[in-house]
Amino acid sequence: MMNHPGQMSLTVRTYHFIYILKIPEHLNKLQILNCLSVSTEVELSCLIESISTTNPRIEWKKITRDGPSYVYFDKKISGDLEDRAVIREPASLLITNATRSDTAKYRCEVTAAEDQKSFDEIVIDLVVRVKPVVPKCRVPKSVPFGKSAELSCMEEEGFPKSQYQWFKNKEEIPDDPKTSLKFFNSSYTLNADTGTLKFIAVRKEDAGEYFCRAKNDAGHAECAAQKMEVYDIDVVGIILGVLVVVIVLLCITVGICCAYKQGYFSTQKQTGNNYKVPAKGDGVDYVRTEDEGDFRHKSSFVI
Repeated sequence: MMNHPGQMSLTVRTYHFIYILKIPEHLNKLQILNCLSVSTEVELSCLIESISTTNPRIEWKKITRDGPSYVYFDKKISGDLEDRAVIREPASLLITNATRSDTAKYRCEVTAAEDQKSFDEIVIDLVVRVKPVVPKCRVPKSVPFGKSAELSCMEEEGFPKSQYQWFKNKEEIPDDPKTSLKFFNSSYTLNADTGTLKFIAVRKEDAGEYFCRAKNDAGHAECAAQKMEVYDIDVVGIILGVLVVVIVLLCITVGICCAYKQGYFSTQKQTGNNYKVPAKGDGVDYVRTEDEGDFRHKSSFVI
């Protein structure tokens, strides 16, 4: 049965009868209903046979992690099924619009006070499975040769949670590259739970069209193929660029050194400690001493 993304279908694997007076051993097993269709009617069968009591008491309970809660009690539907369920005589529960939140165990309890076996029950496990919607896929358009790359795939509508498959050029990529001659030399890791495909170092052979498939028990959905290219890194260009930068820095350094030697960066300041009065024409040198605030002279002879 083909389904559209997000839809479900109905599969029933169960026995349909509950006997109040005598119950066969096979009815002690848990019954399973797989409901896989949006807005599908789901019947949880609880049929009574061989009963003497005129009006047996019928109760339905929904059993979740939080414990049991009434679905049908005192001839009334209650809880989240109040507007979506009815009792189909004599005791079957018909859900008119099954949703994922209806996934639970349901217990039909029949009390027949006038019968020798006055009470019995049957448990039905209802599993509502939802087909995945089209996943969101991210594939890098181009990756340098030898560099790492990551492809991602995710969808959140499917129930149970989706598993993921990746395809390259319409061929499924195995979980382990060592199991395939075509992918043997690839350096990728594939996580089917998260939908990530990681390349440690991409090769030319890794270029191609990639798409992802999300799947569960209800069906599958795929994203559109996206192309990933692998290009070479221009090593020669990188080396030439580095050389140009080095030459420019060297020229700047030499220029600064030459300018410094020519005195463009020197500053001469006269301070009180090195101040020297120009020599006078009288042949006497005037020197300022460290501990005197005035000038004194000394005689000098000129030959």
